[in-house]
Amino acid sequence: MRWLRSLDISAEWLWLQHVLIIAAAILVALVVHAVAMRVAGHAARRTASQSDDLVLEHIRQPLRWVAIAIAVSFAMRLVPMSSEGRDIWRQVLGFGVPALLGWLAVAGLRALQGVVYLRADINVEDNLRARRKRTRAQILGRIGIFLIVFVTVCLMLLSVPGIRTIGVTLMASAGIAGLVVGAAAQPALKNLIAGVQMAFTEPIRLDDVVIIDNEWGRIEQIHLTFVVVRIWDERRLVVPVAKFLENSFQNWTRETSQLLGSVFWYLDPAADIPRLRTKMGELVEASPRWDRRFFNMQVTDVKPDSIEVRGLMTARDASVSFDLRCEIREGLLNYIRHEMPEALPRRRLEHSIPPRHGEGDQPQAGGGGVPQGTS
Repeated sequence: MRWLRSLDISAEWLWLQHVLIIAAAILVALVVHAVAMRVAGHAARRTASQSDDLVLEHIRQPLRWVAIAIAVSFAMRLVPMSSEGRDIWRQVLGFGVPALLGWLAVAGLRALQGVVYLRADINVEDNLRARRKRTRAQILGRIGIFLIVFVTVCLMLLSVPGIRTIGVTLMASAGIAGLVVGAAAQPALKNLIAGVQMAFTEPIRLDDVVIIDNEWGRIEQIHLTFVVVRIWDERRLVVPVAKFLENSFQNWTRETSQLLGSVFWYLDPAADIPRLRTKMGELVEASPRWDRRFFNMQVTDVKPDSIEVRGLMTARDASVSFDLRCEIREGLLNYIRHEMPEALPRRRLEHSIPPRHGEGDQPQAGGGGVPQGTS
């Protein structure tokens, strides 16, 4: 910089010199970043996996600003500044560098989540392992982002000397403050700890079919403190995470998505069950929704006016099982209506016919209808 100082430049033009130095540093950083991203993108396109492209897409923007920050930091060493200006610049670096590094760490973590999502395809028939990986990636990713943001904010605050001094002064009252905050935030902390526990115990996973609060739905999102369940009629049920660990609920896809579905008919006791069993077998075997594992029909209960007939059939998942049950229920009802109407339930009444006049004993005149010959 001696050649710059040797030039006869008036004081009012020194700011232009500083701007040109910083602008040149930013330009160099942008060029280096663009070249590096182009080379990395070319290398990623030569691979068959999409993971490389996904990682580059997430970290491209944070890396650009990190490169600019590094270039400006080096350029500021060439700019003559007063001691006050140096202090201000250190404060800016103390806030900016941790923020940029935290942004880059969050972007890298999100890229890692995206790679897990790509490799764990839940659209296959047996997606239990894929759903397990996605669930862990989502929960642990949210925990990681929370920790990164927390550490970043702490580093930014520690760069201010006044805040460090105040923090040391308030250390004595940290215990009381912690008790007060802990008591006030007990439900939130409870759900937060439950979310961490859920990541490892896995009572639920993404896309699990559950019944909770008498609602049938699928796990759509798992957050640190709550879970979003997509109900079958497109409503959303928001459930605290702790509820899945403290209360009972039904998980239809805990180990496998295959289900055994049941259909009930209430028929006349005189119905021909073997004939209906044969017809149900024809309907089930003709359905593409049946997974070829098992089906049967049995009389499971007898009531005063009807019998309860239960049909069982298997399907590959809950949605297909529901459609298969409706199909078999409708098909057998149609068959009964047209081919076996006698199987429909009927109410039987016993009716006694009184004897006609002139048959049997004759009532005595004036006797009030009491038959003769009685004693």
